[in-house]
Amino acid sequence: MQAMKKVLVIGGDGFCGWPTALHLSELGHEVTIADNLSRRAIDAELGAESLTPIETMETRIAAWKEVSGKTIGFAQIDVAKDVIALRSLLEEMRPDTVIHFGEQRAAPYSMKGLKQKLYTVDNNISATHNLLAVISETGIDPHVVHLGTMGVYGYDGDGLTIPEGYLTVFVPGEDNQMFKRDILYPTNPGSVYHMTKSMDQLLLQFYAKNDMIRVTDLHQGIVWGTQTEETRRDVRLINRFDYDGDYGTVLNRFLMQAAVGHPLTVHGTGGQTRAFIHIQDTVRCVALAVANPPEQNGKVKILNQMTETHRVRDLANLIGRIADAEVALVDNPRKEAAENDLRVSNATFLDLGLKPITLAEGLLEETVEIATKYAHRYKPETVACVSTWTDQQKPGFVRDELHSFSQNTADRTATAETRG
Repeated sequence: MQAMKKVLVIGGDGFCGWPTALHLSELGHEVTIADNLSRRAIDAELGAESLTPIETMETRIAAWKEVSGKTIGFAQIDVAKDVIALRSLLEEMRPDTVIHFGEQRAAPYSMKGLKQKLYTVDNNISATHNLLAVISETGIDPHVVHLGTMGVYGYDGDGLTIPEGYLTVFVPGEDNQMFKRDILYPTNPGSVYHMTKSMDQLLLQFYAKNDMIRVTDLHQGIVWGTQTEETRRDVRLINRFDYDGDYGTVLNRFLMQAAVGHPLTVHGTGGQTRAFIHIQDTVRCVALAVANPPEQNGKVKILNQMTETHRVRDLANLIGRIADAEVALVDNPRKEAAENDLRVSNATFLDLGLKPITLAEGLLEETVEIATKYAHRYKPETVACVSTWTDQQKPGFVRDELHSFSQNTADRTATAETRG
């Protein structure tokens, strides 16, 4: 039986934050969400929106109270800008745990242009540092659970198994002496977003060492799926399903394309290997982290939050077989290796009792059903991945990609309406 805790979920209106808040509340924790609702504003900026209809925060919280009998608090705060409000909330609430989801999470969006690059750095770094600095200043002692990403390590294709955060090295010194050191596993970010997560690691390390703040850093893989046990309980609780070119994760984008009869667009050769985790396992992993805080020893506890790895083309072929969809290769907007291997250790979560949900276990069909059910909300013009990593890619790539998605749009929309 878990000890019940006061938990502050920063970014609790987002794709991972909302189902996490519900799951922790269901477990009996006293949960408060702090969010500036920026994800909704970015939807408006991009002219895109979740395929699933997302209610207002007030409606979501009221619906949860109605179906569960449990209350979730909410404070509309921009943690990256309003330090005074953040400090007041922390001093009033005095949480046992602070879960930090409050960062711009999309790599393509972070590479879209100057505005988006500046926003991603300003928001992500400021949010993380403001939280740590305020905790240090107030003297409260919450356990900080930070959502990082496997992408900080890059995808260089050498096949080395990535350990959980640290690498033991031996440094030669004078007189043939060898000095043993445990260092943070070297980062190799592939986007501005991943760069901010790499910088987060140094901030977390400094405050853990200097102020003895207890920190768990969760390096998460790509999340697939939409629903969790809690979000299924009422349509007003439904989670986000992003399929657009900036925020849609590769698997959900494939599922949306399959639902409306569009070829599954694989970037480059599709030989990129990525780590994946189902959204249900995400909330379970966060709950395990909450229940198992690190010692106050000046060292960040780093866990790899993933359950399996797949090549992108293999995912496309899998979904193509399930949904009878074609697979099409298109130019890759990213600056990355065409092919890579990826081996990752997730031993800690397995030791803590996580029983992973895999793509082979049938929940993929559930996600296909959601994509088909809400296909009438599909906006085909938002699917193209037109955020490129370099200026040299832009003219031809954007023209070709937009052309690919503009062909027969009327026919695909009509198909979506028929299937809906």
